[in-house]
Amino acid sequence: MALKQISSNKCFEGFQKVFEHDSAELKCKMKFGIYLPPKAETGKCPVLYWLSGLTCTEQNFITKAAFQQAAAEHGLIVVAPDTSPRGCNIEGEDESWDFGTGAGFYVDATEDPWKTNYRMYSYIKDELPKLINANFPTDPERMSIFGHSMGGHGALILALKNPGKYKSVSVFAPICNPIQCQWGKKALGGYLGPDASKWEAYDATQLVKSYSGARLDILIDQGKDDQFLSAGQLLPDNFIAACTERKIPVVFRLQQAGYDHSYYFIASFINDHIKHHAKYLNA
Repeated sequence: MALKQISSNKCFEGFQKVFEHDSAELKCKMKFGIYLPPKAETGKCPVLYWLSGLTCTEQNFITKAAFQQAAAEHGLIVVAPDTSPRGCNIEGEDESWDFGTGAGFYVDATEDPWKTNYRMYSYIKDELPKLINANFPTDPERMSIFGHSMGGHGALILALKNPGKYKSVSVFAPICNPIQCQWGKKALGGYLGPDASKWEAYDATQLVKSYSGARLDILIDQGKDDQFLSAGQLLPDNFIAACTERKIPVVFRLQQAGYDHSYYFIASFINDHIKHHAKYLNA
């Protein structure tokens, strides 16, 4: 599958690049950011996938999170895809910020008119890794995933639904229990239809209750002054309770007052997350 390079910038002796490709899964052109550490010039590196939140593109993480220095030090390739299909000419795709464009929610839609293009789950799980492994010096056996908000939800469900695929998972301010919050009800109802029992397949809190795969050490950072935490959109307590019940290790760090939902919060703790993944990916 042909890749078109959009940009390339030297950064901490590696390169931060952006590519575009035609996605068979999403039936549109998609962009992704990829950081290639200096080590990628001489050998294969593990890959860490970042999933961004609502309204984001591939640009938000690569320009705001300040992860490149730590990725260079630990020899990690970091891939940051877009958050939804773009320009599919679906009626209503640009009507709201929390559904449609920029809000793919990392599910495979089953409802018209979304089901043809909105297949972000399969894109992240299968198509994108195949593309990355075919075109870059990766070690396909060493792969991890992390994300923020809607992307935190995506990272958790991908790790829980595919035991052993990812060596580690970490998240910032994730939507932990979408079947119980307004963002989730709107997105899952729109993409998967009105039968709420079908939504559970994409809910981390529900998935963890029946998880029986390889050990997962989950790291969660949450800002105390996150407006979406107080609005009941994230519901981390529900996820932690389910993990505790299933004896699944989760480190939940409620960061002090002042930390919110923004990339300033992410940049403050990103090095801890890169280190968390490097421990498993470089083991």
